[in-house]
Amino acid sequence: MINGKRIAVVMPAYNAEKTLEMTVSELTDVVDIKILVDDSSKDQTANLSRKLGVQTFIHDANYGYGRNQQTCYREALAAGADIVVMVHPDYQYTPLLVPAMAGMVASGVYDMVLASRILGAGALKGGMPLYKYVANRFLTAFQNLFLGIKLSEYHTGFRAFSRELLQTLPLLENSDDFVFDNQMIAQAAMFGFKIGEISCPTKYFEGASSINFKRSVKYGLGVLATTAGFVAHKLGIVRLPRFSATGRRVTKQYN
Repeated sequence: MINGKRIAVVMPAYNAEKTLEMTVSELTDVVDIKILVDDSSKDQTANLSRKLGVQTFIHDANYGYGRNQQTCYREALAAGADIVVMVHPDYQYTPLLVPAMAGMVASGVYDMVLASRILGAGALKGGMPLYKYVANRFLTAFQNLFLGIKLSEYHTGFRAFSRELLQTLPLLENSDDFVFDNQMIAQAAMFGFKIGEISCPTKYFEGASSINFKRSVKYGLGVLATTAGFVAHKLGIVRLPRFSATGRRVTKQYN
């Protein structure tokens, strides 16, 4: 708990058995709620999660990374979380930064905090493939131009959110795939939420999840489409549920 606010860590998981215990071991005492959603893994992720004392939810099929996050946020809000931090259980990002990220949201200064691999020049040192780094820089510059905000990167999977943001954004209108992350930032910008960043080291190693070149290309095209939709909606050319207050949300107000 920070400033009287309950902190939840949610972990969208798929075949994370090898790295889950390392991830959970670095979660500090400020974390009040630990939730893992297993997207129908083929290994023992769910069983290990339960043994580690983590609230565990299992999808009956492999629905995808975006759908996994929807379940994560729904369950965290239902559990009474005021601040929700998404941590990938593949140990690519250090959970030791959870208190700092949650504290930035608890301060009331930010509604969303992103752990940037680009700030501090740690991405390439951490093993990020060069083609991913170049694509990251290009797509980030492109979106900074059209979304009207300035971030060092849009593509990190380590994020913290306020309860208000998660209850407001129409997250059910987003993709079930990896571009969900990018759509969420675009939605936050559209709805006027305040976004902050913190420097974060990253580790690319065998066992850490990383999408291949083909899926990276698909993700990049999705980012471009998300940006085009953002601009078209803001100009009134089209009305997209993803950027509308009437879009479907993961939850209504909990008592």
